[in-house]
Amino acid sequence: MKLNQLSDNPGARRGKKRLGRGTGSGLGKTSGKGHKGQKARTGVAVRAFEGGQMPLHRRLPKRGFSNIFRKEYRVINLGALQKAIDAGRLAAGATINAETLKAAGMIKSTRDGVRLLAKGSLNAKITIEVAGASGAAIAAVEKAGGNVVVATAPGATGAA
Repeated sequence: MKLNQLSDNPGARRGKKRLGRGTGSGLGKTSGKGHKGQKARTGVAVRAFEGGQMPLHRRLPKRGFSNIFRKEYRVINLGALQKAIDAGRLAAGATINAETLKAAGMIKSTRDGVRLLAKGSLNAKITIEVAGASGAAIAAVEKAGGNVVVATAPGATGAA
């Protein structure tokens, strides 16, 4: 067999539907769109219209809401901190805060602050200033010999 003898299996490729090429083609005159009406015209989107029946999106009840005052924290895990310290992007002895994390490329923006979580393990002795931290994360940092400073916002109660 040669390259010029290669071909698809019969029926593997289907030809393009040629519309409006005479009544004998089966798709002539109205090109399969029926007669007149909204859907026969171009540029018409009849989205979610169900022929006069109440559309599904209007039959279902509305649920929930979006809290526009919600705090959005950047999350940092202990494993990611240890990885950055091992790579030399963060200094183990220095105080780590949102600005140093941003400079190290670990977070893009500070938003409402940084929240420390306990995923992964930490061996280095660090001091870290965060807006909030989980109990397990605080325990893991203190076990490694470091400490966590949780900054409380004015009017806030307890550790976030």
